[in-house]
Amino acid sequence: MTANPRVAIVTGGARGIGRRTAELLASRGYRVIIIDLHDPVETLRAIAAAGHEASGYAGDLTDPAVIEPFVPWAFDRYGRVDVLVNNAGISLIAPAEHTTLSDLRRVLDVNLVAPFLLSQAVGTRMLEARSGSIVNVASIAGLFAVSDRAAYNASKHGLVGLTRTLAAEWGGRGVRVNAVCPGWVKTEMDAADQAGGTYTDADIVARVPMARFATPDDVARAVAFLADPDESPFVNGHTLVVDGGWTADASWESVRLRKR
Repeated sequence: MTANPRVAIVTGGARGIGRRTAELLASRGYRVIIIDLHDPVETLRAIAAAGHEASGYAGDLTDPAVIEPFVPWAFDRYGRVDVLVNNAGISLIAPAEHTTLSDLRRVLDVNLVAPFLLSQAVGTRMLEARSGSIVNVASIAGLFAVSDRAAYNASKHGLVGLTRTLAAEWGGRGVRVNAVCPGWVKTEMDAADQAGGTYTDADIVARVPMARFATPDDVARAVAFLADPDESPFVNGHTLVVDGGWTADASWESVRLRKR
């Protein structure tokens, strides 16, 4: 490990994309701070077993009373924070006409309000240091519409807009802000969504030109690229799509599938 290693906060690091991102950043020399609704014990154990350093914190990031003590704790822990990865998110599959106000607010709180609050709190300190990188994990649902996901789409469209706005405001003051927009990723969230019977693996594989789901590692590598000031020093306000060509392909299904 370098004498003064970079420090990264990863939200939602107990599983899925967040866990793989935390593991990858740790393997690249970052000290990683993971905050999740539940104590990220398994992620911390995996990082420690690989010989790297990480710390965990449990709390609900939609609650300002959690963010208020967490941010100074994180900076005091290692003396600095160089990267913030806003990964924590939830899904909701429901027709717009059946989406309740409470469900809408919960999705917006987790997927949009919490990233804003944490970016504001961490970003203020990064601005003082005139250095930092924030990476928001959005979605292709933040660029295009996906039916029966009004709340989720709105939250991710908002997160992309927040990314661009913060990039415009903070880029000249040393803080880069970017987003990763994954397509469908094979995670616990996908398993839970599929359990409702709304789609199958075949639906996704047929739609993606590369004929597979993304893996958490596919997304984590994109996050790591945007986080690293040596790898992406002039990338700011960008939405890096990691979808196997989903959003590039306007073909109908028979055209796509007949060549496989």
